[in-house]
Amino acid sequence: MEETMTKEIDVQKVADTAKFSGFHRGILFWCVLILVLDGYDLAVVGAALPSIMKEMGVEATKAGFMASSALFGMMFGAIYLGTLADRIGRKLSMCLCIGLFSIFTAAAGLTGDPITFSVTRFLAGLGIGGVLPVVTAQMGEFAPGKLRARLVTIVFAGYSIGGILVALTGKSLIEAYGWQAVFFVAGLPVFFIPFILWTMPESMAFLARKQRQESLRAVVRKLAPDLQITPDDRLVLPQAAMASNAPVAALFARGRALSTLMIWVAFFTGLFMVYSLSSWLTKLMAMSGYSLGSALNFVLVFNIGAVCGAVGGGWLGDRFNIKHVLVAFYTTGAVSLSLIGYTKPTELLFVLVFIVGASTLGTQLLAYAYAGEFYPGSIRSTGVGFASGIGRLGAIAAPVLIGALVAMKLPLEQNFLAIGFAGLVGTLAVILIDHRQSASARPSQETSLSSLDARPSINQ
Repeated sequence: MEETMTKEIDVQKVADTAKFSGFHRGILFWCVLILVLDGYDLAVVGAALPSIMKEMGVEATKAGFMASSALFGMMFGAIYLGTLADRIGRKLSMCLCIGLFSIFTAAAGLTGDPITFSVTRFLAGLGIGGVLPVVTAQMGEFAPGKLRARLVTIVFAGYSIGGILVALTGKSLIEAYGWQAVFFVAGLPVFFIPFILWTMPESMAFLARKQRQESLRAVVRKLAPDLQITPDDRLVLPQAAMASNAPVAALFARGRALSTLMIWVAFFTGLFMVYSLSSWLTKLMAMSGYSLGSALNFVLVFNIGAVCGAVGGGWLGDRFNIKHVLVAFYTTGAVSLSLIGYTKPTELLFVLVFIVGASTLGTQLLAYAYAGEFYPGSIRSTGVGFASGIGRLGAIAAPVLIGALVAMKLPLEQNFLAIGFAGLVGTLAVILIDHRQSASARPSQETSLSSLDARPSINQ
């Protein structure tokens, strides 16, 4: 009697070595589109804020709290909805988040007072924050190893493309139909949910944990059509790819205490800059005397710069010392922000706003990559997750603090100097990180921007 031999096939190795194919293009298409829609839903408040303030009769400080409500929801969404994917699967988790941010962003357009508006934006923020870690983890899991960092960077850029769409459509929609129109348009992504459920593959990690071998085989056959799998073969995932919770104290062990604190400061200041501008750039430029259309042109240029910064930052981080690149991005952001308030020629202002967009979002992407490199694999998810959580506090504080400055009617230069000061603090924080204590500085560790693929908790 002939004995059959059962062998185990590591599905993560299959993904790492697979050729880029139509299967990957489909995942990339949906991941980018989801973040484009996600970015649009987040950016609509910044474009509509001047009109909302006028119609609801709210002053700048209260408007800052209204803008922060979605960011507050994002923090909880990243922590709770992002991790829900481990229990219900990434595909269903994505669709739940899309439903939340679509329905409640559209609902915000039906509100007429600051409190109801803030509640709907908080609920939308749960979905906006929850979908980002799920989508980036999905792309990171299926991407071929050599293309992983590049593909995840492209997915991240979708966020800024959403901001570009707001800038392109905001003026005409708001002037023709009122500020509510941009919120109603933001509700349309809910109609994509059936197509995502139909075409998006389920996470291999989820299927492996749930012992759903037949479903896992079907996904692997699409991922690597040339791979020979017999009925007796068992598809497995390495234990290292499974989620693990390391104690927080480990982040401060082995000489990492100061560096961990400085990484937290860097994340806080980086997200402070990003969300100060995404919430208040339209209003600040309107205060400079620009019309709504002209102010939204600055938002458009800012987001184009952000796309270039995200892609360029990933490229630079792969080729040079990532800490040095991060310092350069923080410094560039701080200097260019400080100069905006003192620059009068419109053409030069557009150049500075482009540089600010590239340096601030590029900074944030590089910060995630550097945190992933700094911590060893056993505590990487915990390290990146806590840094991102602290960073969310900066995102929440930014619209409120800048709103308070706007309410004080300070000179425009001082508003931009305040945002630029955060970049200066971030620069000093990164300089103080002791790179000798990082996992990437040890010979036994692999140093690459592709460490970003430890991403199931990238925004937790």
